[in-house]
Amino acid sequence: MDAQQALADLTEISSQIQAAVVFDAKGKVAGSTVANGEALAKAAAELLAAAEDVKAGPSPLTQLEIATSDGSVFIVREGGATIAATTAADPTVGLVFYDLKSALRGVKKTPARRSPTRKKAAAGAPPARAKKPGATPEKKPAPRRKKPDAS
Repeated sequence: MDAQQALADLTEISSQIQAAVVFDAKGKVAGSTVANGEALAKAAAELLAAAEDVKAGPSPLTQLEIATSDGSVFIVREGGATIAATTAADPTVGLVFYDLKSALRGVKKTPARRSPTRKKAAAGAPPARAKKPGATPEKKPAPRRKKPDAS
């Protein structure tokens, strides 16, 4: 699914989300619930960069919550995609993170379209015979009858 649809689904299932944006590692916005998604994406990227500077350990941050008395900002990063969202004060933190991760994975699961291909015959198997025009189709066996209960 595309990012805009994932965000629409997110805001439908999560009443705590006020605004959300999906963007890539370069800051390009893929979808947003607000008119100026670029500003929210830029702010989220700056928050992530600041948190990366002070974090402990070598692994990159995958999620971040910034809470104030007025509300919270949540950021989830997976691969090259990032989702950021704002909420009112005192959100259910675990649930918001879960919903954001689900939305981000939904965006990433866009299936690649493949052209139809024919199945190859197994090695050593004889080639399939072509049907003759006008030939009668093979008959299917009759369905089995159930035996009556001996009551």
